[in-house]
Amino acid sequence: MDRAVKTIAAVQGASSAVVQDIFRALVARWQSSARIAGVLEESHGQDDQVCGAGYLRSIANGARYSMFQDLGPGSTACRIDPAGVLLAGEAVRRDIAAGCDLVLLNRFAKLEAERQGLMSAFVAAVEAQVPLLTSVSPTFQGAWERFAAPLFVTLPAEPETIDGWLRAVRASALTERQYV
Repeated sequence: MDRAVKTIAAVQGASSAVVQDIFRALVARWQSSARIAGVLEESHGQDDQVCGAGYLRSIANGARYSMFQDLGPGSTACRIDPAGVLLAGEAVRRDIAAGCDLVLLNRFAKLEAERQGLMSAFVAAVEAQVPLLTSVSPTFQGAWERFAAPLFVTLPAEPETIDGWLRAVRASALTERQYV
């Protein structure tokens, strides 16, 4: 594949909610022409809770994985449930093994920086050489770079730019197949 076209993209420059909305809109646009594996984040509707953990929804089959645990009233601890995120990651890993054109993972964050959470899905996408789209908070930029450098490009949270990246990746893959 043309190495000038990076097959891993990390979106930055907007809130998580904005990026998830962009990802949802792009998935809706792309699903008719691409097999997409991955997960998108959904709210649990409890905005008064510490930490925004909610659900992960499978793009491939709609399954929903809880990423939060009930810590009881008055808890000030983050409610993220690493076990639920791990289950989602393993499901995505299986979807990648079954075949896909793109992997979209909601974000690379604290659990992945600690080599947990969706890390098995990130690794599976890289090993399968499938284009990978995610978002990365500046807080976890160092861990992301240790994992993905020099294979990734950083994109702004702009649907047109992200769509252009995928078109370039797909065109590069087509060109490569013609020369094989």
